[in-house]
Amino acid sequence: MPTASPMLLSQRVVQVCLFLIAAISVLGGSLQMYLGEPQVSPRLDNVHRFMAGVYLSTGFISFWAARTIRQQGTLVYLLALGVLLAGTGRLVSISQVGLPEPAALWLGYLIPELLLPLIIVLAHRATSRHASHG
Repeated sequence: MPTASPMLLSQRVVQVCLFLIAAISVLGGSLQMYLGEPQVSPRLDNVHRFMAGVYLSTGFISFWAARTIRQQGTLVYLLALGVLLAGTGRLVSISQVGLPEPAALWLGYLIPELLLPLIIVLAHRATSRHASHG
């Protein structure tokens, strides 16, 4: 029975980042789907829960991509882009209406949303370079 070649460190880094995104997205998406935003208009609650579904589905996709990381290419970059755009949305919100309280919690959401995509792209690019030279 042939043994699989060891996973590259760069692949493991991407995999861990994607599992982290998956956990955050599944937990956060589920919670937001359940809680909604009932103190606002029905229209805003509807949009909030819709986006919670998108958030939740991103978690499932990230989990699958992490589990099958050796076969992934462009999907990894697209997931990183999605997380970066989510963080950018937070930055726009903060610039327009301010930082919600408690500030540390919201910065705790924002910082990984801006850093994880960079780590994912750099590590995935390193994996791609290794594959093209191997």
